[in-house]
Amino acid sequence: MFPPYQEDASTLSLSIEQPGLAFTAVPWKDVTIDDLFWAARLRANREHTLPHLYRFCQETGRLDAFRLDWKPGREPVPHIFWDSDVAKWLEAACYSLATHPDAWLSQRVDEVVALILAAQQPDGYLNTHFTAVEPEKRWTNLRDRHELYCAGHLMEAAVAHFQATGKRTLLDALSRYADYIDSVFGPEPGKKRGYPGHEEIELALVKLYRVTGEKRYLRLSQYFIEERGRQPHYYDAEARLRGEDPAAFWAGTYE
Repeated sequence: MFPPYQEDASTLSLSIEQPGLAFTAVPWKDVTIDDLFWAARLRANREHTLPHLYRFCQETGRLDAFRLDWKPGREPVPHIFWDSDVAKWLEAACYSLATHPDAWLSQRVDEVVALILAAQQPDGYLNTHFTAVEPEKRWTNLRDRHELYCAGHLMEAAVAHFQATGKRTLLDALSRYADYIDSVFGPEPGKKRGYPGHEEIELALVKLYRVTGEKRYLRLSQYFIEERGRQPHYYDAEARLRGEDPAAFWAGTYE
């Protein structure tokens, strides 16, 4: 159904052995911003935005979703991208803690990390919606359902948590998730030839590679990037498996 995957070994080797040849990011923990504009914005983020967004995640059920105790008929229903909202907050909180220690925020981070760790499945899978609400639909709609997108934001949060605290708990958990995803997707026989409808996991896998040294994560990122747009479209194939007509896609095209 799909054309053979052609891996350019020389390019892949270069990207793995010498990432970031043109530019290298300055470690954010090594930067102090004390200007008149951004310093005030960062202070507002620490003192107001992070606490407000934590309360928002708490009050809307986003944090409780990780308890995986949702039952049919209960509101709210954990949404397909709630995990990414919590992950973004966690990543931002870790950036803040690394340069401005705060006891209240540190405790909230520990609590959220514990919730995420408890929600991980035995095979490494980690998604509240597709574990508690629609477990039978795991990986059946990459185009629309944000599974790989949420995974990417959780990975970014795990990297930030490790860099800010030195703790490996979340990093190890998300590495397990990345290992599982690598076992599901790729050009090899028996794997799904899919890629995310919403890009995000690609850059997250690069970050994960940079802190773990696991080259499979970089290769998987490259696969997701290079597989996108190949004909025939994987999204058409998965739509047919769902019993849907690909031509009925609301946007009309994937390009």
